[in-house]
Amino acid sequence: MNSETGKWIILVGIGMVLLGVLVYFFHDKLHWLGRLPGDIRVEKENFKFYFPITTMIILSIIFTLLLQLFRFLSK
Repeated sequence: MNSETGKWIILVGIGMVLLGVLVYFFHDKLHWLGRLPGDIRVEKENFKFYFPITTMIILSIIFTLLLQLFRFLSK
């Protein structure tokens, strides 16, 4: 490991904290997240199964675009 790796770990940690703060304070505005068309939800009397596939795909696209933008701006 080198100092560059340490900087990336710190940046990822700060990003996760910021994301956590946003979710904590704006959770009432994000009620649609996880309830998109294509998200699989099965709820029975003693059983719950939840697989937010559409939400995961959208979040993956957003994070990929943000990382590509960050890499572009850091060069």
